[in-house]
Amino acid sequence: MRTTPRPSPVHRPFTAVALLAVALLSAGCTSTATASRDVPIAPSATAPSATAAPTSTPAPATPGTALALLATLPVKGRAPATGYQRTEDFGAAWLDVDRNGCDTRDDILARDLTGTVRQGSCRVLSGTLADPYTGRSIAFVRGERTSALVQIDHVVPLQNAWVTGAQQLSREERIRLANDPLNLLAVDGATNQRKSAGDAATWLPANTAFRCAYVARQVSVKAAYRLWVTPPEHDAIARILSACPAQPAERSGLPAAAD
Repeated sequence: MRTTPRPSPVHRPFTAVALLAVALLSAGCTSTATASRDVPIAPSATAPSATAAPTSTPAPATPGTALALLATLPVKGRAPATGYQRTEDFGAAWLDVDRNGCDTRDDILARDLTGTVRQGSCRVLSGTLADPYTGRSIAFVRGERTSALVQIDHVVPLQNAWVTGAQQLSREERIRLANDPLNLLAVDGATNQRKSAGDAATWLPANTAFRCAYVARQVSVKAAYRLWVTPPEHDAIARILSACPAQPAERSGLPAAAD
């Protein structure tokens, strides 16, 4: 009996830029977010579903690797913002993209706040935020008049993403971008409102100690989702990253440790 040989598996080639992006993001620093201390601790609220596939690395690049990664991003002008609609283009806020049973806002509050108290396994009722944008400590209490004091910021604003390449993504990819923890930080609500859709050329955190980590995270997001930077945005990011002190792992030539 003749046996028909099975065809060899097909391997899709990676481009050089894609390989560099993966390598640089893999060498990223530990997340700037502080691990929360929750009461009670609920495993389903802190761990993503085993079936949920991650779409980006869990930590942004360090300033040193972000500078090299920035060089791989296309530099060109903004696309027209015509037709941009937040909900239609990026999905409603906030979805449970990772299917862990909690919506994205509660996931980020649980990640970025300390001393959190929850109702059930997901709903964050209170906690304390060390705000990265202002350097202030903010007490969070969920309520009609107090919840907005702490908001979830898109580090790369969705409207900015829309005019720098996200129009070319599928809606599913845009929804992942809008809910990706890599692109989200719990921050002071008023500061988030002032930032609006500003990029690094028009808005930076008042807390200068956080600017290196902030723009490094923006570069990581743009690389992960194949977005580009405008010339002023590129120059602003490059200027900040060039002045950032090297971290110990970068000085030694070793990759930074991950969480």
